[in-house]
Amino acid sequence: MPPRLLTLLAAGAVWCAALPSPAVARCCLAHRTATLRALNAVRAASGERPLRLDRRLVHAARRHSREMVLRRYFAHESPDGARFSARIAATGWMPHRRRWYVGETLAWGRGTSAEPSLIVAAWLRSPSHRRVVLNPRYRQVGIGIVRGTPEAADRAGLTYTADFGSGAG
Repeated sequence: MPPRLLTLLAAGAVWCAALPSPAVARCCLAHRTATLRALNAVRAASGERPLRLDRRLVHAARRHSREMVLRRYFAHESPDGARFSARIAATGWMPHRRRWYVGETLAWGRGTSAEPSLIVAAWLRSPSHRRVVLNPRYRQVGIGIVRGTPEAADRAGLTYTADFGSGAG
């Protein structure tokens, strides 16, 4: 079966959960760093400010990626109806801000299609994802990557969630 890559976008945020092992954490940490570099390179080429990682958004993103793999769904809204903005709010990211904006991109892939540069390239080919990635309003991002896909939790692929945010104190 050839590698597949699915992407989906929506405005919102997500929860997070710890990765299951140090080996997986090392792999996904390297992928998170590479994804952030790729996002910031694209933003710089478009004249936008770089994004910086936010630990609460990272937590939300990782938890959502993990939930999608474990519960075998691929969407911004959880099967129980929780919207991504509610999942981000649960991390405490929003309450201390007078105004806030959030956006979300999702992807999963197997083999080379799960590489960070190809995930970012796929987001950029989608007009709605591109608007989120290049939105000048966003200053923070949380990138959550876990092993497995919503199709099969066999750890053969990777599932990505990127939660973007901006808010005024």
